[in-house]
Amino acid sequence: MNPYLDDDLIALKEQARRFAANRVAPGFQERDRTRVLDRGLMKEMGEMGFIAPELPEAFGGLGLGCLAAGVIHEEIARADLSMSYVNLLASLNGQILAQHGAPEIVKPWLARLTAGDALLAIALTEPRGGSDAANLRLRIERDGDDYVVNGEKTSISAADQADAAVVFGRTGTIESGAHGVTALLVPMDLPGITLSRFDCHGQRAIGRGSLFFENVRVPASHRLGAENKGFVQVMQGFDFSRALIGLQTLAVARAALDETWDYVAQRQAFGKPLSAFQGVSHPLADFDTQVEAARLLCLQALWLKDQGLPHSAEAAMCKGWAPKLAYDAVHQCLLMFGHGGYDRGAMEQRLRDILGFQIGDGTAQIMMTIIARARAGRDAVPA
Repeated sequence: MNPYLDDDLIALKEQARRFAANRVAPGFQERDRTRVLDRGLMKEMGEMGFIAPELPEAFGGLGLGCLAAGVIHEEIARADLSMSYVNLLASLNGQILAQHGAPEIVKPWLARLTAGDALLAIALTEPRGGSDAANLRLRIERDGDDYVVNGEKTSISAADQADAAVVFGRTGTIESGAHGVTALLVPMDLPGITLSRFDCHGQRAIGRGSLFFENVRVPASHRLGAENKGFVQVMQGFDFSRALIGLQTLAVARAALDETWDYVAQRQAFGKPLSAFQGVSHPLADFDTQVEAARLLCLQALWLKDQGLPHSAEAAMCKGWAPKLAYDAVHQCLLMFGHGGYDRGAMEQRLRDILGFQIGDGTAQIMMTIIARARAGRDAVPA
């Protein structure tokens, strides 16, 4: 029990946990081996109302709020972090489309998204830089009723599986920085788009890759937000996704900790359970404490968003703290299992899956800068 979750949210969480245990967890390792995201399972999630439930009903959601998305998100992630990427991408992209897109264009996409019939990527990162996200080179040029897109995006989650992508590109001058960026909703079946997939260390079912655009014509009606204002308007949505990522990674750590506590309480050494040795139980107790505290911070960030209150610093704290904490916790759990943990299995897959979140969606260093700017003011922390 905690102050953020009422009876309705607890009931929703339990429903999601049963679904995740019965339907998501059994294919966890198989999806990692085959690198195939189960579209049938994604459809089931949509039918259960588990994809972007925070969206208004007019846009295909349930109007349940961001905490509802959070509790579902962590239960799916507990079973399979790669599968929970469906929830993460849907919540981030769904918010962007609902707030900044032309209703006649985005409503059909949002209906497919929440039903589990479509997967949307977000295409921001480029080969020349990741953390300098506003320094984009992909060109978006107006030509009559269309925009023409040329360039490359890289390290894009679900690059070769997405049905559409929110693509950021430069419509202004290089010198205009963030104030010369426009966002478009780009269907991935348009002529001139080429996809590739990387052989990543983890999160292999969702995958990452590059998108190549060669004279791709996108209707001007697919613009999201105002021209040259896309970065400033749309990037606000990342506060939401950063809190969700915190819950996502901490759920994986919680699953690992629960299994490890059971194991060390039963495993015998020198005539005692492993848990009787402080060198075993104290590190686990420390990580257990930190994971619980970090989870409450993530729920706090989502609660603030539901209340319409500022939450950029809190969201950055979630993203800056939780992925590394979760990685370190799972690493410790793996060591507790000895050679059994080192073998290919659930524990080592969790470690591989979590690692990527220390890189993507904003590094810990960028998150610390965001927190510092929120506290001291942007002028006092210019870079």
